[in-house]
Amino acid sequence: MYGLARPFLFAFDAERAHGLALSSLGALHRLRLLRLLAEPRRFPTKLLGLTFPNPVGLAAGLDKNGEYVDALLALGFGFVEIGTVTPRPQPGNQKPRMFRLPEHQAIINRLGFNNDGVEALVRNVDRAKRRGDGLLGINIGRNKDTPNESAHLDYLLCLERVYPLADYVTVNISSPNTAGLRELQEEQALRRLVSELRDGQERLAVLHGRRVPLLVKVAPDLSDEDIDAAARVLGDLRVDGVIATNTTVSRIAVQGHEHAHQAGGLSGEPLMNKSTAVLRMLRTRLPADIPLIGVGGILSGADAAKKMAAGASLVQLYTGLVYRGPGLVGECVEAIRRRKEAPSRGNVPNL
Repeated sequence: MYGLARPFLFAFDAERAHGLALSSLGALHRLRLLRLLAEPRRFPTKLLGLTFPNPVGLAAGLDKNGEYVDALLALGFGFVEIGTVTPRPQPGNQKPRMFRLPEHQAIINRLGFNNDGVEALVRNVDRAKRRGDGLLGINIGRNKDTPNESAHLDYLLCLERVYPLADYVTVNISSPNTAGLRELQEEQALRRLVSELRDGQERLAVLHGRRVPLLVKVAPDLSDEDIDAAARVLGDLRVDGVIATNTTVSRIAVQGHEHAHQAGGLSGEPLMNKSTAVLRMLRTRLPADIPLIGVGGILSGADAAKKMAAGASLVQLYTGLVYRGPGLVGECVEAIRRRKEAPSRGNVPNL
């Protein structure tokens, strides 16, 4: 069915198609027709003190305001991550700010944390029915006009507001589309920010009587030295998990394309090798009990299995969903299942 809808969606500019796809999903969900698009696959995975119905999730960025939680979970994801959300509403960067590169199965976006603010997201999630057992992550950031010296206040405010609603919270310090944000990945800034948030997490755990895992999402453009420093800080401060990675500012893989000059983060197939290399490096540097979620460039079940082989415990999709449709979710679940079950049969696939 998605194969029929894709040419229609691709006839519009990327951001308008994004909105049309979400509103269509919402309508299909209300009509109980989403089962025509996807068949949920179960492969329970225990991680972060939670049980995920399957290890394939939706990456942040598709539903920034948490308006389509129920519809997205109905596509068969084991978990859905909404956001990035900021304390105050902000419009994001000037349009056009989203570009498809179909020849590369890629997207460039410079949306810039466009969202309706954390209070709107909280209201939306409060209204979600969340039937079934799919889990919800909420991705938090700082407002564009908040200086990095005060960034921890924005993150803490968002953490406090979303904490009662989230199964886990992700700290986004790696988007390339908010000026200066990636500077928060530098060792001293990262240590200060994560320390403040870990303290806040422990206070909120006492207040609410449950501990919500706190994850940090990193960029794929870090140097080896930066990865070493980030792993050292995140290991020392005992974050619950790391998401690797966000989009890349590199254009090496898409040189010559008409949109290669566009500013913003590149996602999709050209990101696969770069993001997986960072994932693999982090796995060798972080304590073994800090899990990794692999995201970036998954366009097939084989790609998802490669992320797992590189050290991921869960994976996330976004751009692959745009190009392949909801059927990719089940394909990835089955590929991960085959990889997990292969050793017991003495037949380990060559990934």
